[in-house]
Amino acid sequence: MGTFRFKRFSVTNERSAMKVNTDGVLLGAAMTIRPSDRHFLDIGTGTGTIAMMCAQRMSDILGNGAAGNMGEITIYAIDVDEPSAAEAADNFAVSPWAGSLRAIHKSLDDFSASSDVTFDMIFSNPPYFEDSLLAPDERKSNARHTANGLSYREILDFAAARLSEDGRVAFVLPAQQEDSLCRHARMDGLHLFRILRIRTVPRKAPGRIVAEFSRYRCASPQEELLTIQKEGKYTEEYLSLTREFYLFA
Repeated sequence: MGTFRFKRFSVTNERSAMKVNTDGVLLGAAMTIRPSDRHFLDIGTGTGTIAMMCAQRMSDILGNGAAGNMGEITIYAIDVDEPSAAEAADNFAVSPWAGSLRAIHKSLDDFSASSDVTFDMIFSNPPYFEDSLLAPDERKSNARHTANGLSYREILDFAAARLSEDGRVAFVLPAQQEDSLCRHARMDGLHLFRILRIRTVPRKAPGRIVAEFSRYRCASPQEELLTIQKEGKYTEEYLSLTREFYLFA
């Protein structure tokens, strides 16, 4: 697919097992980022797109614009697939925030064993095809299927141990996995505090969710609904969410 151009960075999109996709962009644009956040972790980074969106948003929060130096802020981006991690590293190197981005070729287990960092924000667009046929390409299959690779359950287990006191973990997943996701999070002592349900058009039920969890129990989690298109055009809410990233928004 060559190069995918965003407003303030570009993504080489050739070697990664998973390419730039709408799910990842929605997670990067919608997930909660706070001014006090300093350490981030992108699990299964692929091309590094979500990590760079995180860097852009954090830079804007701090008022640094496109400045590469964000002080103590570090965004770790891990991927078990070596070509993906290498491509993410190349994309980071030519981004405005190269000094804060770290691409690492490791599995989550290996990363956990080699690092004791606690994180203010953990995010992932993880594999989610649990029951469908495996893709013929092994690398793509590992990126898409929980049977071969990482699952949100493993990420929740890791987050329960490694989130800072006020830390959060965020996922983009199919809407039908909401109940299972929330149930496993509760088992890990993590609680839903915000959920964005995403539908392509008004007549369809939500097909995706962006769900965020923290250590604190929330009596009334924030619930939102996003419709991507209406009457053949992108909705204003979708354009507003992605305006700082997509060239067409």
